[in-house]
Amino acid sequence: MYLKQYRDLIAYKVYADLQAEASRTYLSFLWWIIEPLMYMAVFYVVFGLLFKRGDGPDYIPFLLTGLTLWKWFDASVRAGASSISVNAQLMRQIKLPKAIFPLIAIAQTTLRSGVVLVLLLGFLELVGPGISPTYAALPVLLLVQFILICACTFALAAIVPFIPDISQLIGNAMVMLMFLSGIFYSGKTIPDQYQSFFYMNPMATLLESYRDILLYDTWPDWNRLATIAVLSAVFLFITTRIIFKLDKVYPKILP
Repeated sequence: MYLKQYRDLIAYKVYADLQAEASRTYLSFLWWIIEPLMYMAVFYVVFGLLFKRGDGPDYIPFLLTGLTLWKWFDASVRAGASSISVNAQLMRQIKLPKAIFPLIAIAQTTLRSGVVLVLLLGFLELVGPGISPTYAALPVLLLVQFILICACTFALAAIVPFIPDISQLIGNAMVMLMFLSGIFYSGKTIPDQYQSFFYMNPMATLLESYRDILLYDTWPDWNRLATIAVLSAVFLFITTRIIFKLDKVYPKILP
């Protein structure tokens, strides 16, 4: 079975889940905008005002760019990690390739994050340097991050059904990774002896690359991006094959 055979099912499931989620609140789809704005406001107050990490008005675009793209990664991994486990009942009723469940979770978070990204680009157009030739690199960055998201999410989704306790650790791990990804500070401020360790985190490289093209009219480091893309693609291929190999095992081990 190939995932392309289930394209319509994936699209319908994404739409139905988002519609159901929106119908549970009075403000419906507006929460896609309100929730990330509240999220960003909290961190701006803490790091921009109380801790004074920012120096001047440029810190707001700097912080919002990092938070917007980090939130996409964070939400996708959190939602997708348990996607196979939470669909145990459905997979017993209908024969489906289990790889579609993390894919559906990623599609949902990507749509929500896409709305916020459009708002961010509009905001940067008003307060930033405006559209420049380096914006042509934005689709490449988004594609690299999407591959990275899929690789991390599929890996966790494959493991969590066997070791459910991992899902309890993911939240703490994502918080730790958030503070190690340069959302609130520039990687260039890190002492030279630690920078090689800092950039081993692919999200640190991606967030810095987004800022380079959106805020500083600078082309990203293509070598680092190519490395992330290749390693993520290889890892994604391996984890996808693992999920397909275990396709008949998951319904038996899940409660």
